[in-house]
Amino acid sequence: METSIVGVGVGITDRFRSVVEEKTVRIENVAPRAQRVDVKVTHRAYHNGRMEDETVELTLTGKGPIVRAEATDADKFAALDMAVDKLCEQLRRAKDKRVDARNHPRGAKFEKESGELSGIDLQPASIDVMRAVATGEIPIITGNEDEADYTPVVIRTKQFEPEWMSVEEAVDRMELVGHDFFLFIDARTDHPSVVYRRKGWDYGVISLTTQSAPEAVA
Repeated sequence: METSIVGVGVGITDRFRSVVEEKTVRIENVAPRAQRVDVKVTHRAYHNGRMEDETVELTLTGKGPIVRAEATDADKFAALDMAVDKLCEQLRRAKDKRVDARNHPRGAKFEKESGELSGIDLQPASIDVMRAVATGEIPIITGNEDEADYTPVVIRTKQFEPEWMSVEEAVDRMELVGHDFFLFIDARTDHPSVVYRRKGWDYGVISLTTQSAPEAVA
């Protein structure tokens, strides 16, 4: 499996490279079809008295969807261990889910003709919740608002090509990247949508719909 290591604000030593090579053997055992793992190490220094830390991001690519995991620690070797643990756990969960789906064909099922999804607890957010988020009634806050110098600054911005898929596929992709939400375009409705994790193993879906043309709204 091909390995790429990049350091942001930190040098990559030969010892770290050798440890990464050792860890890739473990990843290959869980995901034998993987072709490449990208390792990104980011050093952060804070100005409010906190210790410096290292964030290790792993991105696994191959035949199938991309799998990501990351971890932060004061020591980059410890962060690497935690990130590899997360990545392997996500891969194991995905494998167990595929095996369970083969053994229990009556599980989650998407009916193309009717557009109905059965066998999985998916509940769309209510119109009241979506309206409250859109109007700012329910605030979206990032960071630690207890800090005196807190400002709502965008920390990181990412752009992706749109992907059409079913809600069930979006849930699977969300589990693989280890996030609490996943953006996609619903193949059934062509609406931009997001699946998100609720308490326990429940999931929710929010979709954007347009009642009139943008010119009319303006």
